Amino acid sequence: MSDPLNHWIVTLVCPDMPGIVHAVTGAIVEAEGNITELQQFSGLETGNFFLRLQTETPADHDRLHHALAPVIERYGMDCRIDRVGRPLRTLVLVSKAAHCLNDLLFRQRSGQLPVEIPLVLGNHPDLGELASFYGVPFEARPVTNGDEKAAMEARILEAVDEHDIELVVLARYMQILSPELCERLAGKAINIHHSFLPGFKGANPYRQAHQRGVKLIGATAHFVTSDLDEGPIIEQNVVRVDHTRSVAELVAIGQDEESRTLSQAVRWFAEDRVLLDGQRTIVFQ
Repeated sequence: MSDPLNHWIVTLVCPDMPGIVHAVTGAIVEAEGNITELQQFSGLETGNFFLRLQTETPADHDRLHHALAPVIERYGMDCRIDRVGRPLRTLVLVSKAAHCLNDLLFRQRSGQLPVEIPLVLGNHPDLGELASFYGVPFEARPVTNGDEKAAMEARILEAVDEHDIELVVLARYMQILSPELCERLAGKAINIHHSFLPGFKGANPYRQAHQRGVKLIGATAHFVTSDLDEGPIIEQNVVRVDHTRSVAELVAIGQDEESRTLSQAVRWFAEDRVLLDGQRTIVFQ
């Protein structure tokens, strides 16, 4: 009988030069691998090369890495090997809005989203009942002053270590993270915000949009950085609206776009489809 097959994801980032794909695929063959998916991209502005492949092989993680090791060393690659479909351990941060959390938890439960959510943290208690409905532990801590903000951020980092968290999702978490926390979570924290053209900030953005007769409502999912809402963009969606829409209808449309956009970004990240190239992302869909 043949050995059972393992299905692995391999992602590679390195300076662009000739021969990379030939070397990588040769190493996969050496590990008796059959490539089931392969995508690559050369970033002309940064000179970096990006590759994501999936391979079925009898090789375990160590054997596959051993086969790739000479290629990794030769080209100075950053390499990641993970099992296809492994649920990514994810911490979700929330405030009062339920739509994004509900969508993430529903998709996780129904098998549409490859994540495992061991904890939801909120700065209000409002969404505790929703998390409980899905059987996910929930903690609420007030954040009304500097000391409470520091305590909450300390708890976030504690939870990251306690639960081996690989991704932090801000599911309409209405708090600005400190530069120190942004640095600690760099490259593994995703935020969502509405995207209006033109942009409306402050209180009641949908009412402002209604008053200005906005024609497009959208959402942007991006990595968290210390520059508010300016991190590398992972996914964006937009829908057209017109003058017949009430404020309540605009809110509902916007929440749908936020939920859909955030879940898509989380899925791509969990599937190792999102790679950073300076201030932008390479997304292998």
